[in-house]
Amino acid sequence: IMVGGTIDNILMVEGEMKEVSEEVMLGAIKLAHEEIKKHCAVQIELSKELGKDVKRTYCHEVNDEELKQTIIAELYDKAYAIATSGTMKHEREDMFNALEAEFAARYTEEELVEKAPLIHRYFHDYVQKKAMRNMILDEGKRLDGRRTDEIRPIWCETDYLPAAHGSGLFTRGETQALATVTLGTKMDEKVKDEVLVQGTEQFVLHYNFPPFSTGEAKAARGLSRREIGHGHLAWRALKPMIPLGEENPYAVRVVSDILESNGSSSMATVCAGTLALMDAGVKLRKPVSGIAMGLISDSESGKWAVLSDILGDEDHLGDMDFKVTGTRDGITATQMDIKVDGLSYEVLAAALEQARKGRLHILDILTDCIAAPRADYKPFVPRLVQIHIPKDSIGAVIGPGGKVIQEIQKQTGTTITITEDDQKGIVDVFGVEKSAIDAALQRIKEIVAVPEIGETYHGKIKSIVPFGAFVEIMPGKEALLHISEIDWKRFETMEESGLKEGEMIDVKLIGVDEKTGKLKLSHRALLPKPEGYVERERRPRGDRERRRDDRHRD
Repeated sequence: IMVGGTIDNILMVEGEMKEVSEEVMLGAIKLAHEEIKKHCAVQIELSKELGKDVKRTYCHEVNDEELKQTIIAELYDKAYAIATSGTMKHEREDMFNALEAEFAARYTEEELVEKAPLIHRYFHDYVQKKAMRNMILDEGKRLDGRRTDEIRPIWCETDYLPAAHGSGLFTRGETQALATVTLGTKMDEKVKDEVLVQGTEQFVLHYNFPPFSTGEAKAARGLSRREIGHGHLAWRALKPMIPLGEENPYAVRVVSDILESNGSSSMATVCAGTLALMDAGVKLRKPVSGIAMGLISDSESGKWAVLSDILGDEDHLGDMDFKVTGTRDGITATQMDIKVDGLSYEVLAAALEQARKGRLHILDILTDCIAAPRADYKPFVPRLVQIHIPKDSIGAVIGPGGKVIQEIQKQTGTTITITEDDQKGIVDVFGVEKSAIDAALQRIKEIVAVPEIGETYHGKIKSIVPFGAFVEIMPGKEALLHISEIDWKRFETMEESGLKEGEMIDVKLIGVDEKTGKLKLSHRALLPKPEGYVERERRPRGDRERRRDDRHRD
């Protein structure tokens, strides 16, 4: 949790956490604030030593006090009536704009060159803003007629886009987010290549805020800082609940498209993302929801009110935008910015508790729509199977220059990735059809399989040598079938055995040389022993060594 503030109040809170309770979070903020006070005291002391403790003020505004008082006197009551009318966003904006235009119409074009900016500023700051704030503080009533702790009607749906791996549509009042999920392989993970950070990111979230979502007609250009920040907040909110690594071999991408906006679209993204992830069959640990809290305060009267699920106007004209996301058991992410001198612990505690109740209310609606992640992925989602192989077998699966793995992918129509982790290799096989995945897995298992003594193998004769034949019993694994183990009868030459290169033959693994690790095969062990067969007496090892030495001397 990152906390900023002055000696007296909290100014900023931002964090990513794993289901922290409101009490723990408030305690952490208090602890951080105590340290902030120490830092502020040092800055104040330093400024006094340097003689910079007197703050200079500058004002370059041009004001017309008479015009300001006229606007307040003539337009405040009318603006208050509009604020309490409970109309929708665009209708309310049109009514406020018409009221301002009606007042400005009394001046000539020449006069408006000077007065138009002043009229707009005075109307916004002293009429429109004051009317909305006073209505909330005095009557407990908001622009759309809600109570301070009331959340707008919510409607949601899953599987909204039948061709997507997962989709969820979340609508809260005049804010709507459509989230889609795409599942991919390790090759689809986000690559991080920074100065101090290298690696990959298995879960990514992209947030799009097209101009039409706010009723504007303008060019859609590159991502703004706002979009990047909102997307990162939603990513932080969902990340602790998404299984990663061996629990979930898929690369997960969530894309949130904001279709309409009047209120927090980042919190709508969290809710829509939860729906889409569960619709996709991602085994989300717990559903996550989010809510944006606001604040209206008056320093003169000491009145204040915390608002649940704020509107765009309440964010713009209010004092705080405090976003809180989490599960039923705790908070997963927060982000707060304020427009006043700071928040007291009393206000912060009230905002956290009100946010908790709102978050649980939204979670009830999400789980009514889809109670848990789907038991299986959708039929058209490519399947991904993950197995582990010994570390020293990774090279055999890849092959020289990637020849082996490329051949498996080409023949089975799958995508295979291998990563090394500690003392094992993690193999992901990604394919559309189960039969293709099974075929690729079978090939890999054959390559990494360890031959067992006593097992029978159907192998291919790779080469013939004077003392026997080399048989491939597994992909990449050859062993010697000695001339004496081909049959019960004795062969003087390999030509007498009748074996040819390329033939298939059944062999039994009868042993492994302790020193070299070479495998010993036998075909005769699979044949019935002839009646009256007498095993030929083998010469002692010393005699064989002496005979070999004699040959060397000759």
